[in-house]
Amino acid sequence: MLPDHRSPSIRSRIPFAGTACALAVCGVLTACAVGPNFQTPKAPDATAYTPKPLPTETASAPVQGGEAQRFVEGMQIPEQWWSMLHSEKLDRFIAAAMKANPTVTAAQAALRQAQAQVRAQQGFFFPTISGSYSPSRQRNAVGTISPTLTSGDPLFNLHTAELSISYAPDVFGLNRRRVESLQALEDAQRFEVEATYLTLASNISLAAIEEASLRAQIDAQQRIVAIETKLYNLLQKQFTLGFVSGLEVAAARAQLAQAEQALPGLRKQLALQRDLLAALAGKLPADPLDAEFTFDDFKLPAELPVSLPSELVRQRPDVRAAEAQLHSATAEVGVAIANMLPQLTITGSYGGTATVFNQMFSAGNVFWSLAGNVAQTFFAGGTMLALKHGADAALVQAEAQYRSTVINAFQNVADTLHAIDADAETLRAAITSEQAARTTLEITEKQLSSGYVNVLAVLNAEQTMRTATQATAQAQAARFTDTVALYQSLGGGWWNRQAEGTQVGDAGKPARAEVATR
Repeated sequence: MLPDHRSPSIRSRIPFAGTACALAVCGVLTACAVGPNFQTPKAPDATAYTPKPLPTETASAPVQGGEAQRFVEGMQIPEQWWSMLHSEKLDRFIAAAMKANPTVTAAQAALRQAQAQVRAQQGFFFPTISGSYSPSRQRNAVGTISPTLTSGDPLFNLHTAELSISYAPDVFGLNRRRVESLQALEDAQRFEVEATYLTLASNISLAAIEEASLRAQIDAQQRIVAIETKLYNLLQKQFTLGFVSGLEVAAARAQLAQAEQALPGLRKQLALQRDLLAALAGKLPADPLDAEFTFDDFKLPAELPVSLPSELVRQRPDVRAAEAQLHSATAEVGVAIANMLPQLTITGSYGGTATVFNQMFSAGNVFWSLAGNVAQTFFAGGTMLALKHGADAALVQAEAQYRSTVINAFQNVADTLHAIDADAETLRAAITSEQAARTTLEITEKQLSSGYVNVLAVLNAEQTMRTATQATAQAQAARFTDTVALYQSLGGGWWNRQAEGTQVGDAGKPARAEVATR
C-alpha cells in the first residue's frame, strides 16, 4: 500500500472520509436485491404455424405478380426486407420517409428519454456531495444575549463554508431494482423504435401496392368504357338505320353510364392513397411526391422466409417489447418489497467558519460531523402493503399481456401463410376468368355484328369482363400485400443490421443490434 503523504493537518480535517467510503463499499458488497429475479420466458413448444402443412410452393399465373413462390424454412431476412420487392422507387421512398416521418423522430426521442431516466436513477448508487458558502454581516445584542464570537465583538462579518456528503447504501436492492425496471423500460422503448421502423416500411409498401392496384383498376375500367362507348355508337347508327330498337340503345347507354360512374370512385381512392403516401413520407398532401407506383415497379421474391416458431418470439419487436415490460413489472415487485424494509442513510459534513475569509479552515475554526440513520416505517395505513399487492397484480397483468402478444404473433404468421397460398390460387383463377371473359366478349361482339345474338348478350359479356378485370387487379395486389405481411409478421429483419450506428434507410440512429442478447 502506498504511504499517505498528506500532512497530518489535512488528514485530521477529513476523519470521516475513510469511514464513509468503507461503509459505502461494505453496504454495496453485502447488499442483496429483494424480490423475484426475472427469467426470460420460454418460447412456445410449437413446431409449426398451421394445423396442416402448407404446400412448399404457391400456384403461379401468367401475369405480373403471379410468379410462384417457394417457402424456405429458416431463411434469413435482410434488415431492409422491402428491397426483396425489387423496386428502386420503393427503396428511395422508404429511405426518405425514415428521415422525415415525425413518428420515427418521436420514437427515437422517447428512447433517448428512457436512456436518460436510467442514467438519472443510476446516479443514486453514488454519494451526493454538495457545498455551500454563506457570508453575512451581523450585530449581536450583547447587552441581552451572549455574544456569538469568542472575542465578544458585537459587530462582525461571518464566513461559513461547508461540504456535505450523503449516501444511502442500497442494502436491500431498492435502487438496483429501480434501475433494473427502468433499463427494462428502455429496452421496451428500443423495441418500440424497431416496431416504428417496421410499421412505417410496411405501411408505405402496402400503400404503394394499393396505388398500383388502383391504377390497374382505373386502366381496366377505362378500357371497358372505351369498349362500351364503341358499342353504344354502333347501336346508335344501327338504330338510325332501323336495325335495332330504342330499348337496346337505351340499355347500352345505361351500361356505359354505369361504367363511367365507377371511374370517379376509383380516382377518389387513388387520390386518398396519394395523400396517405404523402403523410407517411412526412409531407403535406399538397407537397409533390417523386414516385408513382404501378405493378411494373414490383416483382415478387421467388423465395419466402419462414422462421422457426422458436425464433419468432426473439424476432418480433412487439413480443420483445412485451417481454421487457414483463421484466420491468418483475423488478417493480422488488421495489415494493424493498420499500417495506429499513432504509439506511449515512451523512457527513466538513466545514469552517471565521470572521476573516482566509481563516475559515484555520485551527479552531473547523467543524465536522458523521452520522448514520436507520429508518423503518411501522404504520402507514396499509399503503406499502397495498403497493406490494398492486405490483403483484401488475406482474400478473404483464405476464398475460406477454402471452397474448405471443399468441397474436403466431396468429399473424399463420394467417399470412394461409393468405399467400389461397391468394396465389385466387389470382390464377382470376386470370383464367378474365381470359375467358375477354374471349366471350370478343366472340359475342362478332356474333352481334353478324346478327346471331342481341345486344343484351353483349352487355352481359361486357359486365362479366368488367368484373373479371377488377378482380384480377385486386388479386395481383393481394399477392404483393401478402408478401409484405409475411415479412412484417416475422419481425422484419432488424437483428441482421450490420453494425451499431448504421442507419435504417439512412434515417436516424437505430436501436442497438445487440439488444437481442441483453
